[in-house]
Amino acid sequence: MKWAPRGFGGERRPPEHIKREGWQAQRVLVIEADDERLTWPERELVRQLGEKLYGQKPGRQESRHE
Repeated sequence: MKWAPRGFGGERRPPEHIKREGWQAQRVLVIEADDERLTWPERELVRQLGEKLYGQKPGRQESRHE
């Protein structure tokens, strides 16, 4: 089927483009925890923030005691 309702056809935008627009328009930041563009301390900070706000990844055990 080649017909699609208006607004449902065409090309999908790349995820990085959507992330950039989200940040620029609404200050919503989407970061992959293992993004290679980040240094190790930056990736660790992202991981810690994610765990603080949303909990640990299922199946992951905390090895440090706080």
